[in-house]
Amino acid sequence: SLYYWPTPNGRKISIMFAELDIDYELIPVNIGNDEQLTSSFIKKNLNHKIPVLYDQKIDAYLMESAYILLYLSDEFKALAPEHPATRVEMMQWLFFQAAHIGPMLGQNHHFNFYNKGKAPYAEERYINETNRLYSVLEKRLEGRAFILDSYSIVDIAMWPWIARYPRQSIDLSKYKNVKSWYETIASREAVQRGYNIFGPSELIP
Repeated sequence: SLYYWPTPNGRKISIMFAELDIDYELIPVNIGNDEQLTSSFIKKNLNHKIPVLYDQKIDAYLMESAYILLYLSDEFKALAPEHPATRVEMMQWLFFQAAHIGPMLGQNHHFNFYNKGKAPYAEERYINETNRLYSVLEKRLEGRAFILDSYSIVDIAMWPWIARYPRQSIDLSKYKNVKSWYETIASREAVQRGYNIFGPSELIP
């Protein structure tokens, strides 16, 4: 069972399920209505964040989207490298997404999109940091189709955050490698299904 709302972190998991092509129960948690703050949900995740995955097989609720990706990858033996050296790379870039891409781009959204004009210093700070992080990805993707040697959970973790580039004051054309990678991922049928599991309510930018 997936407790979900169509945020970048939520979409990581719905895209992963689409790539795995397996059935699951979808339980919407409308964060716009603060449903993640209810006592029943907090019992599932003390940090009151989506997504949360419930696995009946082990009778456990799993939190943190990067960990859920890793858990599903291990469970279904898919979308992760087996070679130790490449797996080390995978873990580093997965942690990079969780520690930098998600938090910094999320702050960009908060100040530059949802609360524009309220804190000019914060807007500038997070736009600059977002551009710096795009530059890191740009260098990593030089001569590469994917972040690792092949499509993996690292791409799935990164892509939904880059899909919010219109909210980040980012000109994607300035990052040709990121743009090419972004469009490659966006063209995947499973990504398109996983992005809009509620229906075509929001087109992929």
